Parts: sequence; C-alpha cells; structure tokens
Amino acid sequence: MSTGKEPQPPRDRVLGDDPNPPVSAMRRISIEELNTPEARVGSVRGPGKRTAGANQGTAAGAAKRRAPAETGQVGVSATGKPVVPARANPVALSKLSRLLQSDAPPTQAFSIVDRLVGSPYANPKVNTSAHDASARKTLEFALDLAETMFRYGAGALEVETSIIASTAALGLSNVDVDITNQSINLNYSPPDTVPYALLRVVRSWTNNYAGLALVHQLVSDIVGGGVTRQQSVDRLRGITRNPKPFPRWIVAGAGGGFAALFVLFIGGSWQGALIAFASSLLVAQIAKYGGRWHVPEFFSTAASSFVVTALAILFYALDVPISPAIVVSGGILLLLPSARFVSAVQDAINGFPVTAAGRLFSATLVYASILSGIMAALVLSELLGAPAVNVLGIDKISYPGWILVLLVVCAVILGAITEQSAHKLLLPTGAVALLGYLIMLGAQALGAGDRLAPAVAATFIGMAARWVALRMGAPQLVIAVPAIVFLLPGLMIFRAMYGIGLNPEDMTGGMIDMFNAFLIILAIAGGVVFGDTIARPFTRGHGSNERKNIRRR
Repeated sequence: MSTGKEPQPPRDRVLGDDPNPPVSAMRRISIEELNTPEARVGSVRGPGKRTAGANQGTAAGAAKRRAPAETGQVGVSATGKPVVPARANPVALSKLSRLLQSDAPPTQAFSIVDRLVGSPYANPKVNTSAHDASARKTLEFALDLAETMFRYGAGALEVETSIIASTAALGLSNVDVDITNQSINLNYSPPDTVPYALLRVVRSWTNNYAGLALVHQLVSDIVGGGVTRQQSVDRLRGITRNPKPFPRWIVAGAGGGFAALFVLFIGGSWQGALIAFASSLLVAQIAKYGGRWHVPEFFSTAASSFVVTALAILFYALDVPISPAIVVSGGILLLLPSARFVSAVQDAINGFPVTAAGRLFSATLVYASILSGIMAALVLSELLGAPAVNVLGIDKISYPGWILVLLVVCAVILGAITEQSAHKLLLPTGAVALLGYLIMLGAQALGAGDRLAPAVAATFIGMAARWVALRMGAPQLVIAVPAIVFLLPGLMIFRAMYGIGLNPEDMTGGMIDMFNAFLIILAIAGGVVFGDTIARPFTRGHGSNERKNIRRR
C-alpha cells in the first residue's frame, strides 16, 4: 500500500556508487551552480565522503579524481557543487570528423545524367522547363530511338547513353533505363504524379550503319538543344523509312569483291579469287531467300559456308590451280559475326552482363553454324572421292607490299559497303584499316606473333576509329567493325575443321586450332573496345555533339 512518499536511499551509501540511482535520490542542480569556478575544477566525490586517494594525496587518488572528467560523467565536489568535465578541443574534433566523413555517402542518390560522363553525349543541356504532361510521348520517342539503334547494331552502352541524354534534353532528367538482352525498360517517376513504365522488345536486326550514323547525329542535335520533340520524332521516322545507301545488287557485288580481294591478300591465285567471287554471289542469294522464307540464321549461315567449301573442293578436284583453304577463308570471312563479338565484349566491359551473354551466345551459334557447314562439305567431299587437301603446306603467292596495301584498303571499303555504311565514311574506314595493317606488320616485325599482333592492331584501329568517327558525326562502331575484318583468322578456322573432320589422328590439333581462332576473334574484339576506351580522354572536344557553350542547368 502506497504511503504517498517516495523511498529514500540509505544514509551510508554514496550516490555515485549506485550505477542506476532513482530519480528521487538525485539532487537538482541549478544553472548558477554549473557556472561557478569551483564546479569546473577539483575532484569528483560523493557527498560526505572522501576517497582514500584524496586523503593521502597519492597518484592513485588523483587518477580517481580525474576519471569522471575523462569519461564524461558529471559528479559533485567535496562542497556539494557539480563538477563538469573539460570539453574536448574543437579543432581536433573538426579534423577528426573530416577524416572520417566520406566524400560520397553510399546512400546518396546517383544522378542518372552523370552516367553520360565519358560518352559522346557528356554535359547535355537539361531542359527543366518542359511540362510533365508530355512525358509519355517523350518516353515513347526514346523507346523508338533505342529500338532503331539496336536494330542497326549499336551496343547497349551507346543505347543507354543516347536515351539518357535525349530524355534529359527534352525535359525528363531522371529516367531509369534498364537494358536486358532484347528488352528496353524505361521508368519515369516524377514527384506527386503518376509514374510511367514502358517496355519494348527488339526482335529483328539489319545492316544499316548509315542509319546508325544518322541516329547518332540526331541525338547530338537533341543534346545541343536545337531540336524539339516533334522534330525529333519526324527525323527518326524519316531515318527508318529512308532506303539504304546501296541497293541489294551492289551489296552482293561488294561481298564478292571483298572475298576475291582477300583471297589475293592471303596469297591465293586469281583463279581462286574468281571462285571466291562466285561463291559469295551464291551466299548473297541464300541470305536473300533465307530472309524471305524466315529461315533461322543458324541454318542459312551453315548453308552459305557449305556452298563456299563445296565449290572450292569441286574446282580443286577439277585440277584448277587453287588452294581450297585460301578460297574458303576468303568466302567465309564476311559470314563471321565480328560486329556481335565486338558488341558483346563492349557490353560485358561496360556493365551489361546479361546483354553481353546473349550477344556472345548468338555470335557463338553463328560461329558454330559456319563450322558445321564447312565440316559437312568436307565429309561429303570425302565420301564422293574428292582428293585430300593439304592444309599444312599451303602454297601461297607473294605479292609486293604496295599491292597488299591496295588490297587491304579496297577490301575493307567493299566490306563497309556490305554493312551499308554511309558514302562519306568509306574512305576514312579504308584509311583506318591501312593504319591497322601497318601496325600489325610492325608488331610482327617486333616478334609479337600471329596471335598477339592482330589484337595490337585492333587496339589502334579502335583508337583511330573513335577519333575519325566523332569528327564525322558517327559512332565508333561503324568504322571499327569493317576495318578489322582483314584481321580475322579465316584460314585457321578452315584448318581446324579439316583436322577435326577428315584427320582423326590430328583431332587434338584441330580442336586447339579452333579454340585459338575463337580466342583471336575475342582478342580482336577486346582490342577494339580497349582502343575506344583509351581514346575517350583525347576526343572529348572533337565530337560534333559536344558544345563548349552548353552548361548543365
């Protein structure tokens, strides 16, 4: 039963001895007592009792008197006045806080526009005056833009930076972009407004580097602030509806010319060049009807490599002075998915692992289809009694150096035509390829070897392609991919498949050659991406999309 009085602490117990004293046992301290000089100096003791150390004046007693001030406790002096510990040095506290404080806290929001640093669209003009009522139309335009770039062969990083830059310039500065293999997801959540989430899946591809360059220029103009959304929509519609720069028959002839020139470049005869030209024309027809009949790419590519190999073996059996290995190497070179390998390596390095895995798997399937077509033709030729091919001792014709230079430049230009590159980019592409060829010769002279030299040349091609492309208002890919075709190991691929299919005792060597060829292709793709990365700091002011007077608002 309560008596209305609070319990009192025992008389013989000091308040400081109890770690959790009741509130009623604690004496009220006034402001005047805290401001007295006696309260800021002296020892800390409980009322009515002196410690043994204080009575004797020993060092232990002095330590006990200093202990509460060091630990931040508030006690009372011998006279009952409160003792406040000395304050820490404010300068030391300030320096310590600066040392422990992070420049960028991990929970701080990341501005999506900062993703553009290092890209051709860095420092865009952010339009904050646009009304959110048109946000959905802007997002739909961004999806159309991304789909067009993907269809024309752009990498995931280029698509992402283009979306971020264009939407920021059109008034949406915080659009989240998620690119996963073939799907593009945009999310925009303005404050106090209904959020938007749009998805687009890309299901078709086509060769149109000229269109990709026009899209690049469109994004550059949007970032510059001189194009409205409706004007951007109209220009993008015009790009997608415009015909490609070269008709189909010119593309087919350019593919045949490339095969013929490459056969001569690697030491083939003029008869072999003519056979490679004819087989490439047949390959163009297979691709035409395969697309019309919706045949999967795997089977159409396998049929193309089968035709190239079968024709080479047939004319070799008819005693035509050719080397089947060289003819097949020239015929299958344009079939190799070099652009996909470059894009896959680029996406993997730039932080798009799922997209990179999808593209790499797709490119590997095309690579496997080429191998299966070659093997099928070789096995069938052996069953029909065709003569064996000596893939180890290939007789090559040595041409003068100036002829080889012309062959490389002309072959690369024809290869760029097959990719539907713009007319103004043909000669620059040939010049970049010539630089890469000279670098490769220099690397081989220094002892780099046939496997490392192509990767070194691809690195310089990637650097030069970025520098030239940005000056001409185009992305790096449209110049770099056609310029590296002559580096691909087509002859090694044929040797590997011949050893696996027709030479069982040397199957291990064939597997090693096939694996080495695959690694060389990946090294070339990695060299292009590495060269592009190296050239970024030196090309910040060269792109037509960068305006010195633009500032981020």
